[in-house]
Amino acid sequence: MEINLTVIIKSKPEYREELKAILIDLSKNSNEEAACLQYDLHQNLEDPNLFILHEVWKNHEGLDLHKEQSHFLKFNEVSELFLEEKITVFKTSRIG
Repeated sequence: MEINLTVIIKSKPEYREELKAILIDLSKNSNEEAACLQYDLHQNLEDPNLFILHEVWKNHEGLDLHKEQSHFLKFNEVSELFLEEKITVFKTSRIG
């Protein structure tokens, strides 16, 4: 069963560019994973410190494997320092 995620990430202003670079790397490498069907990174036009990931994974096993990858772990290492607030993750099912 496909897993759809929308992830909201709010950067501290002074770390926006560093976080953006890490998120670009995360997106590029995640898209190369076998279980990744879609992994899009967006930056809010009104608030450039706000990033949104839209992810689609083949299944829970693939998502679990993603969380063990070096690019995901690298993001987790810096997230506490770079983030303004806790990450928000929405698990959804596509209805249209």
